[in-house]
Amino acid sequence: MAKKKGKKGGGAAAPEADNVEEVERKAMIKSAAGCANQTKKEDAAFNEFQQQKEKVSYFWIIEKKRLEDKKAELRNKDRELQDLEEKHQVIIKIYKQRVKHLLFEHQLSQDSNRSLESELKIDKRNLNLDSKEMELSHGDYLKSLKQQQDRNITLLRQEFERKSSELHKNYDKKMKTVREKLEMRRKNETSAIEERKNKHIKQLMKDHEQEFSEIKNYYNDITHNNLDLIKSLKDEVAEMKKKEQADEQKMNEIYNENRRMSEPLKKAQKDVEHLNVVLTKYKKEKEDLKRTKARLVVVENQYQSLKWQHQVLQQRYTSVDSERKDLHDKFISTIYEAQQKSGFRNLILEKKLTGMNQIAEQQNAAVNEVLSRANLEPGTLGQMKGRITDVMEVKNQQSRDLQAELERITSAYQQLVSSASSKMSEFGIPQSELGFEPLSAEAMVL
Repeated sequence: MAKKKGKKGGGAAAPEADNVEEVERKAMIKSAAGCANQTKKEDAAFNEFQQQKEKVSYFWIIEKKRLEDKKAELRNKDRELQDLEEKHQVIIKIYKQRVKHLLFEHQLSQDSNRSLESELKIDKRNLNLDSKEMELSHGDYLKSLKQQQDRNITLLRQEFERKSSELHKNYDKKMKTVREKLEMRRKNETSAIEERKNKHIKQLMKDHEQEFSEIKNYYNDITHNNLDLIKSLKDEVAEMKKKEQADEQKMNEIYNENRRMSEPLKKAQKDVEHLNVVLTKYKKEKEDLKRTKARLVVVENQYQSLKWQHQVLQQRYTSVDSERKDLHDKFISTIYEAQQKSGFRNLILEKKLTGMNQIAEQQNAAVNEVLSRANLEPGTLGQMKGRITDVMEVKNQQSRDLQAELERITSAYQQLVSSASSKMSEFGIPQSELGFEPLSAEAMVL
């Protein structure tokens, strides 16, 4: 029983094993077909990659040759720049040598000016000694003139005082005589007028008494005829008033005559006052004359001093003017030469800088085009770009250095022109006499 059951169980397991093997075989066939397809694809990709590698190698060889050519051109440009730099250094040395020569000439001119200044100081000292001697002699001469003038003034003062005292005495004597005559005449006329007046008053009183007695008698005679008597009395009173007015007129005439006689006395007093005013004015004019003479002496001294200073300044002006003309000619020639050299040098540097910028731009564009066509690996491409960038940075730095040198030369030229203009303005020289038209910074850069 046991054996039968074993046989039946083994027979059932055999078909299951066959089925598993069949499945595995089919899977392996399928996997082999996939591997064959994958192998074909990899062969095609390998062939494509090989073709691309050959193309890249070909382009790499071409672009490497171009890069070497460009490097050779850059080396040539570097050598040209070095040659230009050497020429530039030679020009700078020549310019420095000329500046040294100019400084040496300036030192020589300063030495000659110092010697000339010392000679002028000696001449000035001698002139001061001569002027002091002349001042002393002139002072002695002025003292003698002043003493002579004082003696003359003393004599004139004494003469004037003598004449003035004589005039005073004569005028006092005449004044006294005129005053006595006028006083005597006035007394006589006054006594005569008083006498005539007293006589006239007595006569009037006598006439009034007589008339009054007649009127009294007349009133006694014609008492009854009052109207006629009053009328006649009124007429007489009117006549008496007329007489009184005539007497007053005579008194006024006498008073006017008395005043007319006192006019010569007043006139004589006015003449005396006028003569006193004239005397005071004469004294004042004499003092003014004395002060004017003193001022004249001072002004003459000042005039002589100013005349001597004018001659010295005229000589100094002549020498300074000749030196100014010489310096002006040297300055114009130096400025003109520096301007020509600076302009020529700036033009050469500007052309070289422009050419180098254009070449650098062309090289940069060519390198970028080569790198874009080469399809290199990113690491190799980055290294090449870094090297090319370093080379371009060096060239750009050289270009910037040249640009800075150009700006420095332009600034130095502008400072030279500005200092020259300020010195010419300081010495009063118009810029039209410079001999050329200074270039502006824009014109020099262009």
